[in-house]
Amino acid sequence: MAKDKSGKTTKTSAAVVGSIGSLGDYLKEQRVGAQLSLRQLADQVGVSNPYLSQIERGLRKPSAEVLQQLARALRVSAEQLYVRAGIVHPDPGQAGSVELAVLADTGLTERQKQSLLDVYASFLALNERDSTADPDSA
Repeated sequence: MAKDKSGKTTKTSAAVVGSIGSLGDYLKEQRVGAQLSLRQLADQVGVSNPYLSQIERGLRKPSAEVLQQLARALRVSAEQLYVRAGIVHPDPGQAGSVELAVLADTGLTERQKQSLLDVYASFLALNERDSTADPDSA
């Protein structure tokens, strides 16, 4: 169980925790491959050294903006980081282009982007649940 910003207890799915962990492992692997120290990468990205360390250890989930900066500094695809962070789904059955469009929109704040992505994900989940609950109603 985890707590959200309002202090309410929420369930954290194993898939989400797993994707954050794999993101951290991937980032560390890329950083070491680029021969950058944690401090050097943190400076390039514009985040604190402890914050980047927490991302690598899977304790924090970075925003889309931080992921973009990490991708730029590590010279990797931002989309790849979004997939590993669980923001964009690699499955072709999922409409990742919608998620990428939201993330790329410079007219939205990070909070607005996350809200849109949450609503979009809930619609997809609802439609998936409805399609499997009553297949004869189609």
